[in-house]
Amino acid sequence: MTDDQDWERRVAELWAAIDRYGRDDFILKVGALATERPAGDAIAAFELASANDSTGYPERAAPLYRHALATGLTGLRRRRAVIQLASTLRNLGQANESVALLTDERAAVSDELDDAVSATLALALTEVGREREAVGIALAALAPHLKRYNRSMANYAKALIGDRA
Repeated sequence: MTDDQDWERRVAELWAAIDRYGRDDFILKVGALATERPAGDAIAAFELASANDSTGYPERAAPLYRHALATGLTGLRRRRAVIQLASTLRNLGQANESVALLTDERAAVSDELDDAVSATLALALTEVGREREAVGIALAALAPHLKRYNRSMANYAKALIGDRA
C-alpha cells in the first residue's frame, strides 16, 4: 500500500466514524491528517472544508473549498467541492452565487454526482424565488430512477423548466 493509499484509507475511516466525535474533535483529527499533506495541498483543504461544513462551521468551510478549487482539486473531489461550496453558500445567504456555480457545473461534466448537482441546484433555486424551475430540475433528476412513469415525469420536468431538462 502506498503512502497515498494509506492516507486515503485513514481519511475514509475517520469519516466513517464521524458520529463518534464531537465536532471540534473531529475537525482536529481531520486537521492532523491534513498536515501530513504538502503545504497548500488542495486535497487537504477540501477535507478540512468538508469537516468544517459537516460539523456546522460553514463560514470556515467556504474559503477552504475556494482554496481547494483554486489550487487544482481534480476528479470527484473537485465536483464534490463545487456541490458542497454551493450548498454552503446557499446556507450563508449567497444563493445567487450557489445557483451560478451549480448551473455551470451541470453544463460542464457528467458523472455519478449529476443528481446531487441537480438536487443542490433545486434547493438554491428555491432561495432565489425560482421554485417552478427547482421542481422541474428535481423531477428531471428523479425521473430516470422511477420504475414507471419515467417518460411522463421527464416531460413534466421539461414543461416546468423548458428545454434545459
